[in-house]
Amino acid sequence: MLHEINLSRIDLNLFVLFEAVREEAHVGRAAERLNLSPSAVSHGLSRLRRLLNDPLFLRTPKGVVPTGRAEELAGPIAEILAQARRVVATAEPFDPRTSTRRFTIGAPDGALAAILAPLLTRLRETAPSVDIGIRQVLPLPGPVEADRAWTVGLAELESRALDIAILPLDHVPPRFSLHALFAEEFVIGMREGHPFAKKPTLDRYCEARHLVVSMAGDPFGFVDKALAEHGRSRRIAMTVPNFMLALALVADSDLLAALPQSLLTRNASRFGLQSVPAPVPLPNFQISAIATRAALTDAGVAWLFGVLGEVGGADGA
Repeated sequence: MLHEINLSRIDLNLFVLFEAVREEAHVGRAAERLNLSPSAVSHGLSRLRRLLNDPLFLRTPKGVVPTGRAEELAGPIAEILAQARRVVATAEPFDPRTSTRRFTIGAPDGALAAILAPLLTRLRETAPSVDIGIRQVLPLPGPVEADRAWTVGLAELESRALDIAILPLDHVPPRFSLHALFAEEFVIGMREGHPFAKKPTLDRYCEARHLVVSMAGDPFGFVDKALAEHGRSRRIAMTVPNFMLALALVADSDLLAALPQSLLTRNASRFGLQSVPAPVPLPNFQISAIATRAALTDAGVAWLFGVLGEVGGADGA
């Protein structure tokens, strides 16, 4: 049986102190940030060192550097503090006009294209002190059905690593709530002046060199499935792990790429890109905001969920 840890010995302020010293890399600057004396910070570090049985920070001529153990603890301590701050924040009535809360949204990079700009505008107007953290959510590698491909994102919602996810799903298990934002259509993107744009036939498409966005590097996507249904195939000359890199590479080459239309619309002039419809029918993907029903009992999360529905619906209309 594991030795039971006496939590009464643990002062949460010691973790706040740890966070400040690690980020400032200097005891004095951490003391100023926390409005404490350097001796108080040093005393707190001594208590934390005894508690965690590690030096945690080593002195250098320019300040302090974390030990390997401190680096290992940085993530878990940050999550403990984030959870504690959420608990305190949700104990107060939520008012977006005055709130200083930070929410975490997870999504694949392509799904964010139509949402982030209008969301930032709305926050600037109605919730100027609310902050947003974006985390990339990745599908399971390989040819997996959509319902299973995004199970990682749903799991992160249930663990509260994410407040809300934006995913290409049109239905979810009953323990989640889903708000349809817009339907995403894929088009064929290329650099301006690409000869394929003048004659975008299926034959010329199959003869071209292609770029595919695949985190796992799989040289096969839903476009290849559509081509196979017509007895055709294409050459995938390159795979990249995200859509923003795909935009840059397509702009500087003769590669073709199937890209979300919303992404291309917002970035065409910036990268010097143009697009044409796909030479074979491609599926549309419903992009949805998803949260657990439990999370939506938090007035702040419920507010943000509603805001995403408004800006996503407006942009996708």
